[in-house]
Amino acid sequence: MNYIEYDFKISPLEPATEILIAELGEVGFESFVENEEGVFAYIQQVDWSENVLSDIQILQSSEFEITYIHKLIEQVNWNIEWEKNFNPIDVDGIVSIRAPFHQNPHLKYDIVIEPKMSFGTGHHETTHMMIQHLLEVDLKDKKVLDMGSGTGILAIFAEMRGAKPVDAIDIDEWCFENSIENIERNNCENISIYQGDVELLKDKNYDLIIANINRNVLLADMAQYAKCLNSKGILLLSGFYTEDIPILEEETLKYGFEIIAQKERNNWASLKLIKH
Repeated sequence: MNYIEYDFKISPLEPATEILIAELGEVGFESFVENEEGVFAYIQQVDWSENVLSDIQILQSSEFEITYIHKLIEQVNWNIEWEKNFNPIDVDGIVSIRAPFHQNPHLKYDIVIEPKMSFGTGHHETTHMMIQHLLEVDLKDKKVLDMGSGTGILAIFAEMRGAKPVDAIDIDEWCFENSIENIERNNCENISIYQGDVELLKDKNYDLIIANINRNVLLADMAQYAKCLNSKGILLLSGFYTEDIPILEEETLKYGFEIIAQKERNNWASLKLIKH
């Protein structure tokens, strides 16, 4: 799968970078890597068009100077790019998420990953919040789904917390292959990996569903989440912004969900819901 890379030069950096990333996320950009001059943004070639930036309002703002170039990125070794930009994640001094080349901080939980696709800044924030939610839930012997599993971090952590069995699903072939590698790297025994979308959820049932994707996908797939989540089951959502919470709440209410907790981190949000 090929990507289009945009190299944005931004002055001044803040708050323009945050606004630009938010707007790009709305039109299909999947991953972002901030740097000292701006941000690299990536969108799948199949989702790209010449006018993909036509609705990006901040590019028309007189308050910021933003220039950019773009190019096709064929399938490459994303580990190299990721290694240049990724710092370990420390969640509340309890959980570490790091690469093999990072020093082990010897926290209670240590997740070691080496993704093929680089992390975006937002992914750091949403992953952090989802880990916090999972720390607060009793997962022992719970049947869990990690939908849009990416590198497999949340599925791996769910097993570490006692969940079994765990299904991890992602539509992207790189994520599928990478999840297999990361699950083996973390010696997981109760996780099954699948490549696909919500069509794979037919006739499935779970005690807890994790969906860290984006607002539009969450809205589109909510009905299927409701069908395969057991009564009193927990749904954890993230991958969207604080201003999206009312839209998601309205949709989840249609299927008998109730928001029982929410977290916010640098304008990214996550929700914990129970199914009645």
